[in-house]
Amino acid sequence: MDILLSGLVGGSTYALIAVGVSLVFGVSNIINFAHGAVFAVGAMLSWWLTGPLQLPFALAAPAVIVLTGLLGWAVYLIAVRPLRSAPGIAVLLATFAVGVILDALSLRVFGAQTRRLESAFPRDNLELFGFRFGTLSLVIIGVSLLCVAILALVLSRTRTGRAIRATAQDPEAAQQMGVPVARIQALSFVIASALGGTAGLLVGMYTSNVAPGMGFLAGLQGFAAATIGGLGSIAGAVIGGLVLGVAEAFGVSLWGDSVRQLITFGSLLLVLWIRPGGLLGRVPTIAAEPMTGTFFGAGRPIRLPRWAGTAAAAALLAVPLLASDYVLRAGAQVWIMALFALSITLVGGFAGQIVLGQAGALAIGAYTSAILVTRFDWGFWPSVLAAAGAAAVLQVLLTAPSWRLRGHYVSMATLAAGAVVSAAALILPQLTGGSRGISAIPRPTLFGASLGGASAMYWLTLGVLLIAVLLVTRLGASRLGRVWAAVREDEVAAASAGLHPASYKSLAFGLAAVLAGTAGAFYAAQVTFLEPKQFDVSLSVLAVTIAILGGLRAPVGVLIGAVILVGVPELFRPLAEWRLLLYGVLLLGLILLRPQGLWAEIPGLRALRRRCAGRQAAEPGPLGPSGPSASTDASAGAGANAGDVAPAGAEALR
Repeated sequence: MDILLSGLVGGSTYALIAVGVSLVFGVSNIINFAHGAVFAVGAMLSWWLTGPLQLPFALAAPAVIVLTGLLGWAVYLIAVRPLRSAPGIAVLLATFAVGVILDALSLRVFGAQTRRLESAFPRDNLELFGFRFGTLSLVIIGVSLLCVAILALVLSRTRTGRAIRATAQDPEAAQQMGVPVARIQALSFVIASALGGTAGLLVGMYTSNVAPGMGFLAGLQGFAAATIGGLGSIAGAVIGGLVLGVAEAFGVSLWGDSVRQLITFGSLLLVLWIRPGGLLGRVPTIAAEPMTGTFFGAGRPIRLPRWAGTAAAAALLAVPLLASDYVLRAGAQVWIMALFALSITLVGGFAGQIVLGQAGALAIGAYTSAILVTRFDWGFWPSVLAAAGAAAVLQVLLTAPSWRLRGHYVSMATLAAGAVVSAAALILPQLTGGSRGISAIPRPTLFGASLGGASAMYWLTLGVLLIAVLLVTRLGASRLGRVWAAVREDEVAAASAGLHPASYKSLAFGLAAVLAGTAGAFYAAQVTFLEPKQFDVSLSVLAVTIAILGGLRAPVGVLIGAVILVGVPELFRPLAEWRLLLYGVLLLGLILLRPQGLWAEIPGLRALRRRCAGRQAAEPGPLGPSGPSASTDASAGAGANAGDVAPAGAEALR
């Protein structure tokens, strides 16, 4: 009985979060990844108002609801409104970035330590059939059901509710009928965030502990509950929250708290496999893939002359001749993270699928290599091959059923797959060491010689990275790369042409997992110690940010992104506590201002160069417009223009 009540209490809070997720998705077709951060802000505000400010609960609770509602409005203005005409993945990543920023700011404002939040209601003052429970449990269940009931009445009985339902059904038709769609979308963010803040208050009182970092997992649990019930369905969100809460309660009682994450994300992945629309929802029909498209690839990658690329590679290889061991160790870490981010470039830039759980492939590669070299006395290089193969096979198996889906569902499936891998590493101590991890991982060797020195590791990781960049660049220019481009730009047209989009997506993901698994093997050899918490979702966020910063379709761009996001913070250790905030701000700024990345031509510059060349060619010669020079210059100008146009046309045909 106590397990069931605990599950209903937890499920009620999941339902509040899930209702907000489904409301925003139904109205705006957006997965709001900042929702979990708003939940955490609500919990921390509850502690701050009732603790340091000594406000009574009757005043603190409404204040939390109002403040988190305003925070939701700010999220809409910053991350959603500027991107209303952009693909859905751009808004998803923008809200993701805002969530990271909110978590980092909350950490700076409230501190990293866990705070105690006193409950306004008794915890064990009631008894039924010999089972003791508190008023607090009834309040949490009652408030959650009351909030959902009020929202249902508003949606069904009020003019605003009808406008919300009209917008959810067909935004364009609602706009033509006079519904202020932008205001309705902003209102949905306000309501959803107020519900999230309420859930943070209730969870904080129930657990007695709040911390700035508690929101991300709670947000993902809310997403899982909303998906289980059916995205866009309010009733489905309630059912999904209760089902997930009860399942977690019984699972934790049987196998311990370490299985909680596995139950959450395993359930999410299973639902996406079997019934992606959820219990009461449906997968919307999408005419075009709302993923990267031309948004992140609007600018063409910069092409260096061969001599310039060779000179740059030689300069990087010469760094050990001048730098200290500390700089070289940091450089090796930079190149490993660049290799990891290159996997995002392959699957995201070439095939158009943004992967939010790539840390799972890195973890598989790292643990495979570490287990083989420490327990079975394998050499480093055979373990690298095994790590790459294991990462590809396991990741493809986990996500293969999801590739028939599109848009947000694919990103959510990859996120769940990565979380399942991290959870499995925690609950398999006989294999992975569990929370104790694996230590004393040996450094690489080659023909019996150790490569563990700072210079050797730097050269080794840089050499592997440069080879991988060259291979990925060649792959993008091959026939397979053109097929991926067709799937990326218009999946329906690609299928009509006889291609099988799901198979090519899976192939891209498998090859990307090979790169991530290889990076994992080098990561294990570099840090010499592994534990599950090293492979949380923040590592996936780092890889996505590096790839977008450098240019999602520019393999060379990962070097620039990794140097900026990994190398610079490493050299400035005092700024390490600001690193998460830096990642969030950079990711948001790139999406809003320069989605094509740094290693891309400035839009319009190429056309400007052509126009300037055309004007120079059209200038009259010394004998005047009718003289021989004019004829010659005109012919040269025509030839120049034809030469400019022909490569572009040929390139388009290729």
